[in-house]
Amino acid sequence: MARATKERDSVFSKLVIDAARAMASKSLTVATWGNISVRDPETGRIYVTPSGYDYKKAKIDDVVVFDSKGIRVKGLRKPTIEKDLHIELYQARDDINAIVHSHAMYSTVIGVAGLSLPAITEEFAQTLGHEAPLCKYAIPGSPDLAKYVVEGFGTDHYAVLMPSHGAVCGASDMDMAMKQCDVLERAAEIYILAQNLVAQHPEGQLRPIPADDVDHMFRFHNNQYVQK
Repeated sequence: MARATKERDSVFSKLVIDAARAMASKSLTVATWGNISVRDPETGRIYVTPSGYDYKKAKIDDVVVFDSKGIRVKGLRKPTIEKDLHIELYQARDDINAIVHSHAMYSTVIGVAGLSLPAITEEFAQTLGHEAPLCKYAIPGSPDLAKYVVEGFGTDHYAVLMPSHGAVCGASDMDMAMKQCDVLERAAEIYILAQNLVAQHPEGQLRPIPADDVDHMFRFHNNQYVQK
């Protein structure tokens, strides 16, 4: 039993480290900011990145492990200061098993402007649904921020923008969470460019995708398009 647990810990810890390195290599964060976690759906154990640690140097043993109630069960490093955000979001959403908190350029710009990001591209509609809402502001690592992000996700959102901070994406697995992070950042850049273009050309119009079409594309992507 102990051996099986150790093996599962290694598998899920590696998922976290690999995703953190990918996030850094894609410039979806700055230096050691941002954080990542994954939940083992069978055991409920939650694996999070360490705080303030170079993702390029991080190893499997640097990942900090919590049980489903948020009690540390493994790891000597200080966990990310946003650990409560991750733990509380998992507790609120059974359909989310991977969380990526990025500090990417364009999605952060949208949050700094105090805006939510609507579904303006088809890949956004397919992977994130109707919008990435803006949550209330709170200091990083605070209980209030965790509360506001969970409120922003509600029951049917898969990304939330944090004012003056960054973004959080949540998905059923790590591959999808990383894809969501890429899609969110690309959509944010397109949104900013389109807004600037429309401002210069009054005949233009920024067109969010109609709600019924978003529902159709989201269902199609998750039930038919993706290989199971």
